[in-house]
Amino acid sequence: MTNWDPSALYDEYRFAGNLPKRGLLVEGRPALSQLDPDKVARYVLLMVRDPLCAYDDDPATQLAARLEDAELIGRSGMFTTWSGTHRGVPVTLVSGGSGSPEAELILHELLEFTAADTFIRVGGSGGIHPSVAPGDLVVSSGVVRDEGMTQAYIPASYPAVASYEVVVAMSRAAEALGLPYHVGVTRSSDSDFCGVGRPSVGGYFQPWHLDILETWARAGVLNGDRESAAIVTLPALFGKRGGSVCSVADNVIADRPFVAGAGHAAASELALAGLVELAAMDAEAAARGGRRWLGR
Repeated sequence: MTNWDPSALYDEYRFAGNLPKRGLLVEGRPALSQLDPDKVARYVLLMVRDPLCAYDDDPATQLAARLEDAELIGRSGMFTTWSGTHRGVPVTLVSGGSGSPEAELILHELLEFTAADTFIRVGGSGGIHPSVAPGDLVVSSGVVRDEGMTQAYIPASYPAVASYEVVVAMSRAAEALGLPYHVGVTRSSDSDFCGVGRPSVGGYFQPWHLDILETWARAGVLNGDRESAAIVTLPALFGKRGGSVCSVADNVIADRPFVAGAGHAAASELALAGLVELAAMDAEAAARGGRRWLGR
């Protein structure tokens, strides 16, 4: 099939004329983020305002201090967005709330209104496999889509596979920095309690919650979070690149207790260094006239 138009079904929708096809705008800017689309870089790091990561400030604002020529390009009640450069590489940083539904909101505006093509989650997670310890980092090669938002777009059988270029770039950077890291599968869940094998109010559990951690650990899943599925799946659906770099704060199976912010400064360091590596790979591919880095 040539010239396939993914909006063809929308054009047949009887309410199409009642909806803004590209999403809501306020004074010409995307409504939910209020960012300036023209100032968004090719490479975007997406963060969550997560108290478990022990941030001293809004995470995008905090990391923006590491950029040259950092500029606040958007702020709303939901998202804060900065752009600048790191070692000559243009970077945009976005912070927002937790979970796949909130990730969908910012990804829609970035994918619809900007020229960005690479989206990487940087955040905290819980260890699942016994080999993963607090303070370790996980570079996701793929994600188990056990949340609900991405299934509104495509059935759960569609694989959430991270961009191989992002995985290679982040792995190279982790090696160069000497950081403790793993490459493997992450699991995303909407629930932060029963859905990840942690008790809810008053120790509430159901029988099917008791095997969640061991089931996924036996399958080799390394860690769990709430956003990686969204940040890998949605860009892939629209021909872009997604990836995830997470710090690990605890590991229930291995009896490694929670440590607030464990490894998270290293995760941020890795994400920035990995983007420098990725930009070099992209320049190498462009120099030989290719669309993809092939490692030659």
